[in-house]
Amino acid sequence: MDDKQKARLKSLPKVDEVLAVLEKRGALARAPRGKVLEAIRQVVDEIRSAVLSGAWAEDRTLTSESAAEAVTARIERLRAYSLRRVINATGIILHTNLGRAPLCREALERIVEVSRGYSNLEFDLAAGRRGLRYDHVREILCELTGAEDALVVNNNAAAVLLVLSSLARGREAVVSRGELIEIGGEFRIPEVMERSGAILREVGATNRTHLSDYERAIGENTALIMKVHTSNFRIVGFTEEVPVPDLVALGSRRGIPVMNDLGSGCFLRLERYGLQREPTVAEAVKEGADVITFSGDKLLGGPQAGVIVGRKDLLEAIKRNPLNRALRIDKLTLAALEATARLYLNEQDAVAGLRSLTALTEPVEAAARRAGRLMRMLKREALPGVTLALRKGSSLSGGGSLPTQQIPTVLVALRSEGLSAARIDEKLRALPVPVVARISGDEVLFDPRTLSAEELSELRGALRAVLAPGGGG
Repeated sequence: MDDKQKARLKSLPKVDEVLAVLEKRGALARAPRGKVLEAIRQVVDEIRSAVLSGAWAEDRTLTSESAAEAVTARIERLRAYSLRRVINATGIILHTNLGRAPLCREALERIVEVSRGYSNLEFDLAAGRRGLRYDHVREILCELTGAEDALVVNNNAAAVLLVLSSLARGREAVVSRGELIEIGGEFRIPEVMERSGAILREVGATNRTHLSDYERAIGENTALIMKVHTSNFRIVGFTEEVPVPDLVALGSRRGIPVMNDLGSGCFLRLERYGLQREPTVAEAVKEGADVITFSGDKLLGGPQAGVIVGRKDLLEAIKRNPLNRALRIDKLTLAALEATARLYLNEQDAVAGLRSLTALTEPVEAAARRAGRLMRMLKREALPGVTLALRKGSSLSGGGSLPTQQIPTVLVALRSEGLSAARIDEKLRALPVPVVARISGDEVLFDPRTLSAEELSELRGALRAVLAPGGGG
């Protein structure tokens, strides 16, 4: 230890000195005294460690006031919410890292109404006795899909896990090699199958699987034929897969149920809106699969959930699985899912009311109009050293849905003489309502497909805070 380190250690602020500074500033009203004392000790210990390791910068002050500022910042971090609303200007509509589908107005209203007091979550009001929470969404899901029965758990990975555990535990589930996908967050179909207790039986090749491959694989220990929709990637070129009706016919001949994991779970014919064709849940039910699983927060546009629809006898067996209780959804998810599903009784209500569907299906002209409006708003701010331009670009569905679909859009490109694009991006993310945008070279890009009309004004205010004189630039 050199003389400078010794001198700094001697000048370390005392706990009571820092406490006195905080009392004078009125900071003790922001947290219990015990928490403040704990924060002071932590700050002083961190300063001591930095001095001993040689990491304390020569020009950094070492006073009771500077320590008090560090303690105040720590207390404010404890008081601040970690999960916050952000403005998504990336153009990735179902952005997994940003919460996927925003909930519709009806879903938010139902969440507030159901959660502000008690509810009939598991109470049959007509019979006056205990009911099933799943009944609140079962009827509407069956109406929309044509399925005999429905069950909802907390996400689609859980739905797949539960079905496999219920129908194929200790026995084989036959799956094409080309469908052994990773479904995000490093959760892979083979690993989900392993955890369920089902035995994976791979058939075919990565790019080509024939009906005969399934036929040869079926034996006395086969419990399930599994079809997995490759919603988050595509294999193109020399490929072949077996259509679900052919697998259903094979399963019927051999007395083996067929499961179809749709992944994204679409309720609309997207090709009507100029998008790639995606199989709908109703179409999957008509094809005859015995059990179908899909997500609630992807193309469906609702809350995170895993939906299971299909044959009533199989769904009853799945509901009886003890694992179902560990995977069940709460009243808030049920309220939001019911409200979302009811919008689909009228397709236009769903397209207009579900923000993710609006963003996916609206014409590029609508996105261009919002881009033009944002451009005019920013120009009126006369931000110094800032140049703005409109650029043609593409939005993405995101969330592992429509992976090859490029959705035309018009981007607002911003460049600043005084700040790099990376620095602007960093400062936007540090705002009370963070803004997440794209960066391309020296430009920050804002995609109106994921910006509501109200958020245009918020984005203008965010850029003013970051780029205007005195705005912290």
